[in-house]
Amino acid sequence: QLQLVESGGGLVQPGGSLRLSCVTSGDTLDGYAIGWFRQVPGKEREGVSSISLRVGRTYYADSVKGRFTISRDSAKKTVYLQMNSLKPEDTGVYYCAAHRNSLYGGIFPPVDAAFWGQGTQVTVSS
Repeated sequence: QLQLVESGGGLVQPGGSLRLSCVTSGDTLDGYAIGWFRQVPGKEREGVSSISLRVGRTYYADSVKGRFTISRDSAKKTVYLQMNSLKPEDTGVYYCAAHRNSLYGGIFPPVDAAFWGQGTQVTVSS
């Protein structure tokens, strides 16, 4: 079992930055891949980024490449999503989720996630 708690969302102007945190508890993180997803009303949840914790490989959606960075702090059992150069279209509820295959090669589909956090709202607006 793995519990995930997101934080760090908020209101930011276009061009600004936020850092989201996904604090985990329960199982050791190395047994999972962790992904960040976002959702806006009326749309499906979309994958933003993921990290294969056993090997440290990272993956990004094309829409965020070069602007977002996913990282981990194993000692703190936390996965971060640094978001720079934010755009209004980045607005949404951001969730972190865990996949049981720590070597998953890409952003896993939301339906394949084993555990989810409760989400944190990110609003990019002037």
